[in-house]
Parts: sequence; C-alpha cells; structure tokens
Amino acid sequence: MQAVVDALRANDRFLVTSHENPDGDSLGSLLATTLALRQLGKDAVMYLAGDAPLPREYSFMLLADLTRDLPDDLTERVLVAVDCAKADRIGPDPGFVLDARLRLDIDHHHDNSRFGDVNLIVPDASSTGELLRDVFRELGVEITPEIAEPLYIALVTDTGRFQYANTTPKSLRLAAELVEAGADVHAVFQQVYESVEFAKLKLLARALERAQVLEGGRIVVSVLLRNDFSDVGAVEAYSEGIIDYLRAVEGSELAVLIREPPRADGPTRRVSLRSSVDELDVSAIARRFGGGGHRQAAGFSSDASVEEITDIVRAGFVEQRARPSA
Repeated sequence: MQAVVDALRANDRFLVTSHENPDGDSLGSLLATTLALRQLGKDAVMYLAGDAPLPREYSFMLLADLTRDLPDDLTERVLVAVDCAKADRIGPDPGFVLDARLRLDIDHHHDNSRFGDVNLIVPDASSTGELLRDVFRELGVEITPEIAEPLYIALVTDTGRFQYANTTPKSLRLAAELVEAGADVHAVFQQVYESVEFAKLKLLARALERAQVLEGGRIVVSVLLRNDFSDVGAVEAYSEGIIDYLRAVEGSELAVLIREPPRADGPTRRVSLRSSVDELDVSAIARRFGGGGHRQAAGFSSDASVEEITDIVRAGFVEQRARPSA
C-alpha cells in the first residue's frame, strides 16, 4: 500500500487502464482512479484497449474521455492497471505495458501474476473498488459524488448486489459511506440492472434454450454461437450477466457459458465459469486454459471445440469435488 501511495504521489503523468471486456468493477475502478488522480492535480489518461463497444448498461458513467488509443508520451507515463489479473488481459497486444516507465498493479484477484513494478493485491477485498477506497484514503482524496458513484458501481456489481460470498461487513460499511458521499443507489440499479435491451433478452433466450445439465444437475452449461449475436442484433457485451441465470438453477454447483464472439478476429471461444459452492475453485479450472479469476468467478479464451472445452471443464469439476474436505 505504501509503495503504491508513494508512487502515485511522486509522479505527475499516468495512464490508467483495466482489462478488456470490462465489467462494473473494472469500469468503476478505472473511472474512480482517473478522477482521484485528477483531483490531486495529476495528468491522467483513461485508456482501454481495442474498439469493442462497452456494455450498454454502463453508458451512463462519466466515460466520455475514455480513449482507445495509446498516448504518444506513453514512455513518460506511469501505468496504473486496476482490476486486471494479468498483463495479457489488458488487450490482445499488451506489449505496451513494458513501455511505461513504471507499472502499478492494483487488484483483488487471488491469482494475479504480479506483472507490475509495484503490486498491491488484496484477495480478501470484495472488489478492486473497495481496495481503491483504502488507497484514496491514504492519498487524502475527497470522495465526491463523482468518485463515490463509480466506486459504488464497482462494489455492487462484484458482490452481486451484496449477495455473493465476498460480501463482508467492510463492503457493506463502504456501501453506506459511498451512498452518504453521493452515490445514487436507485439510479445505478435502474441503469445497470433494469435497462435491458430487447436484443439482450433474445440472446438470453438462446442461452436458456441450449442449457443442459451434467453430473446429475451439478453442472449447468450453455453455448452462444456467433450467429446468435447477429440473428438477434446483439454485440458481445450483451452476454454479460447471462451466466448468473445458469448459476441460479437449483442444485447447480458450476455454471459454464461458452460463447463465440461475434468478431471473427479474436479467440474462437470465450468461457465464463461460476461456482456456487466454496469448495469449488473455478479459477483453477480456468488456469488450465491460460485464464484465471476468482475462486467463484473465472474465465478463459480457447480455440478448442465446445465439446473439448466442456469435457475439460467437467473433468476439472469432478477432480475437485472428489477430493475429501479439509
């Protein structure tokens, strides 16, 4: 913590980034960090790799100056990567990470690769947003409404609206603090959870129609094909959150969503994994494919077939669940 705080204080020019295919925690952390640095008088550029559209449910956030192009003075800037477990999750060509003159890695994924020159990794934090609140406190950043709201978005989305096992007394106290500081709970709920595009609803229908159960109902797996996206007029970001419907099936311990991105220039398939039991570490399964994440939420990309992915994931599940409890 002190090394990160010292680096943020001592430098004046930053490039703040997060992982591709961003979620609420990554976008909330990205925006909050950028605003906090600017409040301290720093020059902070907010950057995401690629040109894929952001999830529409986050379009209300203050992301107008988010850039998809690297600044010309990158070698003179300090890279601040938030909510990103590995350098290669920043984008398909993360080589620019090495060009920054200093790299700060702030994250809460337990399998973070420590790719920074300075790494602040707190796996017990419910979200990177929660961890950043501690950083901001050390820096003396005022939690304005503009900073409180993205931190709240990071917190509420990564805890599943305070329903996941990572919800702690600290995260609930932080939620209260952020609401007191000006985060609009009702507006966030409406925008993130009750502004569903019809195309996303149709995409969900496709996933539910293809859902099947394995291992006596303990695994629920579904597939979204590339043509599904074009048929219903959906972009890849619309698949965000669909896996939660699979996880909610009674008796399921592992939910798996395999999707073929609508863009043909990326990996053949992306896979999301969710665990409903503490004893199952889905990040260990994801690492078999070069991915990672949290114990109960992880993912990876693969060129393997749907059948091969399903078999390997199933084998990983059986292997873990066969182990005697500690």
